[in-house]
Amino acid sequence: MTSIVPVSVVRHLARTREWLAILACSAALGALFAWLHVPAALLLGPMLAGIAIAAAGGTARVPNAVFLGAQGIIGCMIAKYVPLAIAGEILSRWPVILFGVLAVIAVAAALGWLLTRMEVLPGTAVLWGSSPGAATAMIVLAEAHGADARLVAFMQYMRVAVVAAGASIVARLWGLNPSHAVANVVWFPDIAWLPFAATLALAIMGPLLAHKLNIRSGALLIPLVAGLLLTHLGWLVIELPPWLLVLSYATLGWSIGLRFTRPLLVHATKAFPRVLASTVALIALCGVLAGVLVVVANVDPLTAYLATSPGGVESVVIIAASSKVDVPFVMAMQTTRLLALLIGAPVLMRHIAAAPRSRYP
Repeated sequence: MTSIVPVSVVRHLARTREWLAILACSAALGALFAWLHVPAALLLGPMLAGIAIAAAGGTARVPNAVFLGAQGIIGCMIAKYVPLAIAGEILSRWPVILFGVLAVIAVAAALGWLLTRMEVLPGTAVLWGSSPGAATAMIVLAEAHGADARLVAFMQYMRVAVVAAGASIVARLWGLNPSHAVANVVWFPDIAWLPFAATLALAIMGPLLAHKLNIRSGALLIPLVAGLLLTHLGWLVIELPPWLLVLSYATLGWSIGLRFTRPLLVHATKAFPRVLASTVALIALCGVLAGVLVVVANVDPLTAYLATSPGGVESVVIIAASSKVDVPFVMAMQTTRLLALLIGAPVLMRHIAAAPRSRYP
């Protein structure tokens, strides 16, 4: 018997069911990861939910305009949380900070180049995935420059998780408990509406300008750079309520996760041991660099370890804030590396390898 329901209605109902399943799964996983203090929990939950739906044959996708808007919000967020006051610390200890930043980036780039030569993952995805910090930004930048964002996310968040776990273990060996530093989040605080409107304008106009001028990665970088400049001049106060950041994280997570296919998941599973080994090697080599700072620059061991820790800056800062370490030095090193990666990563990747094309549909 032929159905009298139009095909378009059937497809709409199927898509609605998919999104309801994605939302429910995202909320459950995000809440679980947040309870377990997993780094980037509110991005990882939606990303894993998207992967599960895509692997089950789902066809839902995040509209490109929504994805670009989320990038603009994330750019504003980075501009808000990069502390301008840290400039004094950077200038006063620039030789040590410069050495630490360049050394960590060089070690990560060397490991990424080695993994590329071993063909662990296709194209430059492994290079972007090996970047020692700014995980969310690196995923966005990688896609803008032709890398497979799904594989980059796979590497980046494995590194974030391993680095955070390692830093927590090291901190606990010093008798610390970083989880005590995690404050309760007020998800729906009072909003300063004029700064909020200005922030939204920047987050929307930045991606639109990037699209018009055909600036790759501009959807993230234009709001970031403009936000830093405007806040420094006192012309803008960035207002980002937690619920908006959650939506932006979820949008990015869904955009990545829903593009995972079964062939890609099989390949990522096969590459897991080598990616994990490279992550552990990166942490160990950064530990060696921390030892150099202890000997040469007279930095205390835990401060040096946290300062050279390759990424997961939010987790590292939480741990540093709850311990007796040189917090300004840790913040200066992590922030400088973050900015160096945001500015220099595209140039570095172009020099190491040609832009890739994903072998996966």
